[in-house]
Amino acid sequence: MKLLRLALTVVFLGIYGSSFSQTRAELERRKAQLNKDIEMINNTLKQTSTSKKVTLKELNALKAQIRLREEKIRTINSEVRLLDGEINQNMNNIRSLQAQLKQLKTDYAAMIRFAQKNQGAYSKLMYVFAAEDFNQAYKRLKYLQQFSEYRVKQAKYIEETQAALKNKVATLNKNKSEKSHLLSDQQKEKNVLGQAENKQSKVIKSLTSQERKLRQDLSQKQRAAAQLDRAIRAAIQREIALAKKKAEEEARAAAAKARAEGKEAPAATTSTSRSSVLAATPEAAKLSAGFVSNRGRLPWPVANGVITESYGTQKIGNITKENNGWTIRANTNAPVRAVFEGTVSRIVEIAGKNVVMIRHGEFFTIYQNLKSISVSSGQKVGTKQTIGTVASDEDGISEIHFELWKGMETQNPGSWLAN
Repeated sequence: MKLLRLALTVVFLGIYGSSFSQTRAELERRKAQLNKDIEMINNTLKQTSTSKKVTLKELNALKAQIRLREEKIRTINSEVRLLDGEINQNMNNIRSLQAQLKQLKTDYAAMIRFAQKNQGAYSKLMYVFAAEDFNQAYKRLKYLQQFSEYRVKQAKYIEETQAALKNKVATLNKNKSEKSHLLSDQQKEKNVLGQAENKQSKVIKSLTSQERKLRQDLSQKQRAAAQLDRAIRAAIQREIALAKKKAEEEARAAAAKARAEGKEAPAATTSTSRSSVLAATPEAAKLSAGFVSNRGRLPWPVANGVITESYGTQKIGNITKENNGWTIRANTNAPVRAVFEGTVSRIVEIAGKNVVMIRHGEFFTIYQNLKSISVSSGQKVGTKQTIGTVASDEDGISEIHFELWKGMETQNPGSWLAN
């Protein structure tokens, strides 16, 4: 039973350690991705900082950098908490193994003393021949053999327990070293974060001191956003009208066929939702259902990117602006990808920027600020299929504006794209 308990303990320690490692691996992967994103933002900050004038793009990049560093610090905190758990567990394991090793050695010493008292062949023979009958003599002989085998096993378990104890001590020391490095990294990130926050305050102060110019820049951006909004709504209205017309034509054809066959015409269906009209056909309904089932798992429109403007109301000093989607900073000439299968609904140029609109049943995705476009209107596209490349501005900053609509209503991409 003692040996069984020891074996179960060793198995438990292995399973417990692997579950920690799996979680640690996920945190390490997330931290590695955050480091890549931070490096990308740092590179674009270097580009914008070469200009003497303070811009909104510099402020947005600083905000993104602060957000990413805050998330990295939270990730490090999670790693530290996991390591603390591992350290405590390993210390408990070491104490348990030490107690088991002590007991194994005590038992083994007792066996050795017993063996020394009865080590002569004569004593063993006398023990066997002193049996009352043959069966008892046979059992005594088997006992002596098993006793010898048990001594060998006991010695083996002592060696295994010593090895397990040595490994746990090494793991504990490694955990403590990793924790020390993580805490050092955490402090470094906090220092850099403080510097970024100070710089952000200076940039905001500089921008708000030029409020008139800032309002002009924002007004220009808002006009372009309003123009895009009108174009999207007009395109969706057209898609709704076409879908409604197609549904009515199919209903009339079905009624005519029923009359020709002498059957009762199917009842006409009416829908109060303009969005549901877009999913009236089986193909559109299937696309809509597939889109919804992938909520929270849709790929990003670029393979690597950092959000510099989020969905919703944005505030800069005393000025606010609305954003119907995400502005994502990407690598130069980065391929832009469809986030789900669908049909290219429209390709237009708005405020000097190329825009691609893709329909996915009753959903639409919008990709603005493309330098080149590799698809055409009416073309079917697949998930992650390249539809063009990201354009860059005069400072070499590459950004794509992405929006997601359900019918005539905007959606927060954060609820749909993979985290």
